[in-house]
Amino acid sequence: MPSVYLGDFPEPDRIEGAPHPRETAQLIGHEAAQADFLHSFNAGRLHHGWLITGPRGVGKATLAWRLARFLLATPENDGGMFAPPPPATLDVPADHPVTRRLAALSDPRAYLLRRGLNETEKAPAQDILVKEVRKLKEFFTMAAADGGRRVAIVDSADELNTNAANALLKLLEEPPAGVTFFLISHQPFRLLPTIRSRCRELRLTALPARPMAEALAQAWAVIDTPEAMAELAGGSVGEAMRITNLEGMALYRTLIALFGGLPRMDRPRLLAFAETGSGKGNEPRFDLALTLMDLLLARLARAGTLGTTPPEACQGEAALLARLSPDPWAARQWADLAQSLSARARRGKAVNLDPAALLMDMLLRIEETAGTLASR
Repeated sequence: MPSVYLGDFPEPDRIEGAPHPRETAQLIGHEAAQADFLHSFNAGRLHHGWLITGPRGVGKATLAWRLARFLLATPENDGGMFAPPPPATLDVPADHPVTRRLAALSDPRAYLLRRGLNETEKAPAQDILVKEVRKLKEFFTMAAADGGRRVAIVDSADELNTNAANALLKLLEEPPAGVTFFLISHQPFRLLPTIRSRCRELRLTALPARPMAEALAQAWAVIDTPEAMAELAGGSVGEAMRITNLEGMALYRTLIALFGGLPRMDRPRLLAFAETGSGKGNEPRFDLALTLMDLLLARLARAGTLGTTPPEACQGEAALLARLSPDPWAARQWADLAQSLSARARRGKAVNLDPAALLMDMLLRIEETAGTLASR
């Protein structure tokens, strides 16, 4: 199966510690999206372009690979007397040749378009470059191995740079015969409107606690408190894996304990948290600390706006939210602060500001806001 060359670099569309979506046997949840595709297939109205959208980590890539397996493994209906009945499921056996070939990236009728190497071919690119889309176009100029269907998976379309997006648009405008495109997008509003208009959308939503626990078990992760993890990860299996790998539950409990001292945080705890992610190689933990702080501020804003606290992500969180955000006015202060700190974090990362200094500054701003609310 053609794909971009990555050399010794890790696959950009693989979550550390989890099987790749092409290796995932089942898709947990998202029954409506699967039924929508199967109905279109059986009705003979299969669109050439499918845009699979939803929050990051909810199973979009797993669905794309599941649909690709189904299309390549299902015999084409010639309309004859002995044609097989319409399929009732998207399932393809694990020992089917197509399943094995796709898992090994060796199926000649499928193409995976993702970030490759940069122009110097010495490091991974930050975007999907136009040269990768040209390779996809070259792939389509070759006849399919058996004259049947072909598929292309774009993971993710959000990473296409301007030239690459325009090149892909031309393929969508004049699709090669027998080709089905699956475009994965976490933020479809950022795509070219013309790309969106040429695709049919399959929208996935966050998973509830029980299905997410099943999906995590399939991804080799066992969570003791799936309800709490569903809250913290926003129903995203990918985010839950990141939180698990980086011990994020413990980090969030530390953050709740730190906020528990507001309007004045315990100074040793504040300094210790500010050191989170400091040092070479700890960037992922620093990014997670920023994510969790943003999440806590958002949950404060939500609690005050709705007048009720969400299910707890850890013990003691509900009481904290109720105390710090008792009404819509307080909620507005936390929401405004969250927006301001998010912009500050982006600027700080862009200029390589020391992680400890950035976190310290953000925590002091939180303390200042809590002090203002307490003095009302």
